[in-house]
This record gives sequence, C-alpha cells and structure tokens, in this order.
Amino acid sequence: MYDLVIIGGGPAGLTAGIYAVRYGLDTVVIEKEVLPGQIAATDLVENYTGFTAISGPELMQKFKEHAESAGVKIESAYVSLVRSETEKKVVVTDNGNFEAKAVIIATGANPKKLGVPGEDELLSKGVSYCATCDAPFYKGKTVMVVGGGESALTDALILSNIAKKVYIVHRRDKLRASTILQQRVSRKGNIEIIWDTIPEKIEGKTKVENVVLRNLKTENVYGMPVDGVFVYVGIRPNTEFVNVQKNSSGFIVTNEKLETSVAGIYAAGDCRNTPIWQVVTAVADGAVAAVFAHEYILGLEL
Repeated sequence: MYDLVIIGGGPAGLTAGIYAVRYGLDTVVIEKEVLPGQIAATDLVENYTGFTAISGPELMQKFKEHAESAGVKIESAYVSLVRSETEKKVVVTDNGNFEAKAVIIATGANPKKLGVPGEDELLSKGVSYCATCDAPFYKGKTVMVVGGGESALTDALILSNIAKKVYIVHRRDKLRASTILQQRVSRKGNIEIIWDTIPEKIEGKTKVENVVLRNLKTENVYGMPVDGVFVYVGIRPNTEFVNVQKNSSGFIVTNEKLETSVAGIYAAGDCRNTPIWQVVTAVADGAVAAVFAHEYILGLEL
C-alpha cells in the first residue's frame, strides 16, 4: 500500500508528487496521457514566472522531468473509481487497483468546445479558451469571444484593453453574466455584441482568418473576418469517478487545506472549485495538497 496516490499528472499532480517525495512519502502519480494537462495543448506560455516565453508542451515536459528526477513514480492507467474504506483509499484503474492512506485528485478540467469545423484544426493558431494566457498575441487585432456568461465577458474586457476590436457572439438575446460586468462591457467602445447568433465554422489556412456565423432568428449565414476566436461555452471538470462534495458544475469543493468532504481525499488544480484556472495556481494547489496530505498521513501513524 502506498502512502499517497495522486491522480493526474498535470502541473498540480506533478508538483504534489515532488513535495510528497521530499516529505518521504511512498507516492505514485497515475496518469493516462503521455504529456497531460491543458497546458500541453498551449502553443506559447508567457505568464509562468521564470520563463519569459516557453511552449506548453516544453513546460509540461520540464515539469515531468523534474518530478522524475525527484523520484516521483508515474504509472500509466485510467482511473474509473476512488473508494474510501475504513483504513485506506482504493483507486480502481484499468491497470489494477492502487491502495493508499491518502489520495490527491488533480485531474483538471477541459473547456467545452463549440464542436464546429476548424475548431480543433486551428487550436493555438487563433482558437483559444483563455484570454489571460493568449490576449497579448492580439495587440491591435480583431477578435471574437463566443459566450455570454461571466468568463466570456471578463475575458472580453481583458481583450478590449489589447485588441483593436472585440465581438461578443451570443446565442441568445440576453447575457447571463452579472449586471456589473454587462455595464462595464457596454461602456467599452471597442466591444460589440452580436445577438442570437452561433458560429458554424472557423476558417483559415495556417491561422484563424474568418468565422462563419448564423443568426438563429433570421437564419442569415455570413462570414466575419477575425484574427482570433476565444471560446467560453463552459468548462467540464474530470471528477466523475470520485464521490465527494461538488458544486453544481461538478467541481470538487475544498477548504483552505484542499481537503474534500471525505477525510484523506484532497483536490488540487482545475478540478476543484477554484476562482481561476491557471498553471501557477495549479502548481500552488499541488504543493498545498501534498503538505496537508502528509499531515493527515502522519496523524494516521501516531
């Protein structure tokens, strides 16, 4: 039986692993992907301290190399269930069961996609799910934000301070975001809202050049030239395999120690109910979760 099983080998999981082995815990990280984490699909990272500019895959590779050099054991498996028993946790996978005194869930979350042609092909070539990450690339350019909730308007405001023009495309005739955000958007002269409309296709040879839009009321279909498309139609946490308290969207609820509602199970990174989804916060979460998992395990042994 391990002291600690960490599920997820992204920034949060690998950081937790590094801290755990430094505390002397017999630890394993379970990850199903060769190079995991949303960051691995990011073309360029310029907001992670210590790296002026680095590609997402390169940064993720450095995390992995650091963890392995620190002695973190990484196993390839798909987790289907975490079960809490009296004196242990059981992690059920397609590569056998793993038993541990404590578990850290660090499985991240994935943005919901539009599901239109060109979206996957032009990912990181003008299609983005994070203005905080990619807004600086669009200085003086024209961009489109798809969505009408808090994240869409927040990032439209971020983009409006950098881009020349920001279009917000929303499928309804009313926004879902808070009144204060709507007021801020209305005061921005370079933000324009396109109501009752959805994207049907994202076009471009090597980068985003045009988005085909359809008005849901008139059925009018037309193209709009833009340099970038930022998609905010929801985010889905990878938490379905564990039975702990979650919010209405499925994100795991934790306290400041990153403890879940089940003793000995912790959550770190984008899979928990966090205010922002960033590499730097995921890394911090991993450290915090490992520190308090260590404290919990010590308590079991006293």
